Amino acid sequence: MKTRKIGNMEVSELGFGCMNQSGNYNPPVPNEQGVKTLRAAFENGVTFFDTAEVYGPYINEELVGEALQPIRNQVKIATKFGFAIDGTIALNSRPEHIRKVVEESLKRLRTDHIDLYYQHRVDP
Repeated sequence: MKTRKIGNMEVSELGFGCMNQSGNYNPPVPNEQGVKTLRAAFENGVTFFDTAEVYGPYINEELVGEALQPIRNQVKIATKFGFAIDGTIALNSRPEHIRKVVEESLKRLRTDHIDLYYQHRVDP
């Protein structure tokens, strides 16, 4: 698979958007199937995986963490912040909120770093 640069980060030309694994527009796939799907993508050359805390919510990051933990040093993970998930899903990109949710994302993703962490929606 060809690669491209995102800043200084080299990733596969084709990335894997993980949202549909947790059922945002369809029923969620069984966890075991989701893990197999993400690992099959890697085995076929995909090294860039995109998720978000709001997908599920939370379960998508957990799935990505489980699937990619054994190959973490060979892949790049992107995840997003910007929503308060507290019974309602409202925009929240306040610095104190970001500091809190990044720590939670790190735990769910089973990693000590996030390669690309970005704002999900514009928060006026």
